Amino acid sequence: MPISGAKFAALMARDIGRAGYAIISGLARGIDTAAHRASLDTGTIAAMAGGLDKPYPPENIELLREIWDGRGLAISEMPFGWEARARDFPRRNRLIAGVSLGVVVVEAAARSGSLITARLAGDFGRLVFAVPGSPLDPRCEGTNGLLKDGATVTTRPEDVLQALAPLSQIDLLSGHEAEEPAGDGQHQPTPPPSDDERVRITDALGPTPVEIDDIVRHTGLAPAAVYLVLLELDIAGRLHRHPGGLVSIAMMD
Repeated sequence: MPISGAKFAALMARDIGRAGYAIISGLARGIDTAAHRASLDTGTIAAMAGGLDKPYPPENIELLREIWDGRGLAISEMPFGWEARARDFPRRNRLIAGVSLGVVVVEAAARSGSLITARLAGDFGRLVFAVPGSPLDPRCEGTNGLLKDGATVTTRPEDVLQALAPLSQIDLLSGHEAEEPAGDGQHQPTPPPSDDERVRITDALGPTPVEIDDIVRHTGLAPAAVYLVLLELDIAGRLHRHPGGLVSIAMMD
């Protein structure tokens, strides 16, 4: 990752944090690390692919401790002791998109996991921002693609703050309190899809775009399992997404 990308991420995180917003990122190397460090004093949230006691990459364990000791926290859908695997990172990306008001993509190659986060954010009705880059730089191919798809051009923190201003006027704490679900009070994380489930979902896909709900009905599997497998296929470059939320398999040459 070039120094310019890390510096810009730090600038964005620092100024947006000073405006009163928490900075959420994935504790990864590069952009994530720069964003977390720049917002330690204002509040930052680390979304993790593994358990809270199993940070990845391991070199960021000290950064995680600084987040815990300061004005920050870590979140994960996985239990303690869970080592992050490749298939767990789409789950982390979904978590980032879900708890955010908006997602800023500073740099992203064509197959970057950040693009998954951005797509999910759009599906969830969140704001999506992207920093333009040189068409000759493959590290900017993904961000430039987001801009073509309608993401907000972002060249300074004010671009984000102005877009977030109307959302910050909404009283997010108003309304009825949610009732606690019945049970023993212990949350059980959704188990990852089995290999058999992955095969069933992949076999249900073809070159013709279909609705995700149709895949759920056809396979009889839980929607969470279907969404996770689709995310894995998306990251692997094996899934095409179409207008209206339709998906199709990417046919291999």
